[in-house]
Amino acid sequence: MKLVWSAASPFARKVMIVAHELGLADRIEMIDGTGTPIAPADTARINNPLSKLPSLVREEGPAIYDSAVICQYLTSLAPGQTLLPEAGEARWSVLTLESLADGICDAAILVRYEMALRDASTQSQAWMDSQMAKVDGALDALEASAETLGDTFTLGHAGIGCSLGYLDFRFTDKEWRAGRPALAAWYEIFLSRPSAAATAPA
Repeated sequence: MKLVWSAASPFARKVMIVAHELGLADRIEMIDGTGTPIAPADTARINNPLSKLPSLVREEGPAIYDSAVICQYLTSLAPGQTLLPEAGEARWSVLTLESLADGICDAAILVRYEMALRDASTQSQAWMDSQMAKVDGALDALEASAETLGDTFTLGHAGIGCSLGYLDFRFTDKEWRAGRPALAAWYEIFLSRPSAAATAPA
C-alpha cells in the first residue's frame, strides 16, 4: 500500500497512528503529496479527484480517501482490532469522536490557509475568528467530557490527539491548554504512546 501524504497533515498523521497501532505501518510506503489548495501536488491530484490528502493507493483496488475511510479500511485488515468497535453505540461513539477531531482540524486548516495563502490586506479576521470559535467550542466540549476519554485508545482518540498536535504545530501562540486541565493531561498521555512519537508533525 502507498499513502499519499504530507508530514504536516493531521489527517495523514491520524492514518499513520492507526497503522502503527494496528501493526500495519511497515506495509505502507509513504509518497509525498505536499502542495497547497492553489497548487496541489500531482501525486495528490492523480490519486484523489479532490486533490486532497491523504489517499491510500492499493494494489487490489482503486485508491481510497479521505482519512476517515482509510482508517476504517485499515481496521478491516486487522482481525480482533480494538480501535473501532464492530457495531452498536460504542461504534457510533468512536466515529462521532473522530468526526469532532476532524472538525477541529478542518477549521484550523482553513485559518492556516487564510494566513499563509492570502496577503495580510486581503485576510478576513472575521472568517478566522469564526473558524477558531469552532475549534474552541470543540475543545470546551472535550474538556467537559474528558473523564470519558478514559484509559482506552480508539480511532477517535487518535483523531483528538492529532488535532491537538496540529494546534501545537501550527498555532504556537494559541494557549488551548488554558482552562482545560483535564484535556491537557490526557494529551500528555497521548504523547507518550509510541505511535504518537513516531508520527510527530514536521
